[in-house]
Amino acid sequence: MTVYFIGAGPGDPELLTLKAARIIGSCPVCLYAGSLVPPEVVACAPAGARVLDTAPMTLDDTHAEIRAAQAKGQDVARVHSGDPSLYGAIAEQIRRLKADGIDYQIIPGVPAYAAAAAALGQELTIPEVAQSIILTRMSMKSTSMPAGETLENFARSGATLAIHLGIRALREIERQLIPAYGANCPVAVAYRVGWPDQQLIRGTLSDIRDKVRLAKITRTALILVGPGLSQDHGFPDSALYDAARPHVLRPHVTSR
Repeated sequence: MTVYFIGAGPGDPELLTLKAARIIGSCPVCLYAGSLVPPEVVACAPAGARVLDTAPMTLDDTHAEIRAAQAKGQDVARVHSGDPSLYGAIAEQIRRLKADGIDYQIIPGVPAYAAAAAALGQELTIPEVAQSIILTRMSMKSTSMPAGETLENFARSGATLAIHLGIRALREIERQLIPAYGANCPVAVAYRVGWPDQQLIRGTLSDIRDKVRLAKITRTALILVGPGLSQDHGFPDSALYDAARPHVLRPHVTSR
C-alpha cells in the first residue's frame, strides 16, 4: 500500500489537480485536514471509503489509521491544504512511515500565496520592484521559529513577504516591518481564499490592522506585504518579451 500526501489547494475543489482527484477517487481510506480542507474536496472519495476529518485527531491517531490500512493492503489519501511541502506537518508523518517501512508519495497542490495572488488579480514578481517572495510565518502558539528567521531580518531584503499564521499578530508585524518598508507599504490579507466566504482586504502597514478588525477576521488568513503589491502601474515592462532583446527562442531583434 501507499500513503499519498495530497495538496488540496486553498479550498476551491476545482483547484485540485487531476492527479489529486484521481487518487482521492481511488483510495479506500481518506484522511483530510477538515479545519482547512472543505468536505467538497474529498467528495470524490469512492463509495464506502473510510473518510475521516483529522482536525480533532493526534499524530498517533492518524498513524494508527494508516497502520490499520496497511494491514488491509489499502492505499491512503492523506489530504492537506495548499501544498503539503509548506507548513503541511508531513515531515513527522513521513518519519513514522519510514520507520514502519510504509511507502508514500507527495502530490503537490496550489499553495495559498499563489491562490491569493490570483484572487487579487496580480503578479507578485514585478519588474525592478520585487523579484523575490519569502514564505514565512509567525510563531505565536505554534512551533518556535529558528534563530535568525525573523521578520526584521527578512524585511531587510525588501522582498514580498507571504506571512502565515499572523492574523492575530498584526501589531507585531507592523512593529517589525514598518522600519524597513515604511508605514505606507501595501498589504493584502486573503481570508479563506478559494472558499465561498473568501475575503480580500487591501491596505497598508499603518491601517491594515483596523481594517481586519472591522472585518472580524481572526484566523485562516494569509498576509502579503511588500512594494510589489502596489496597484501603481509605473513599473517597466519585463525584458522577457522585449523586441530589442533576442534570446534562443526569438533570435532576431525586431525593429521598433
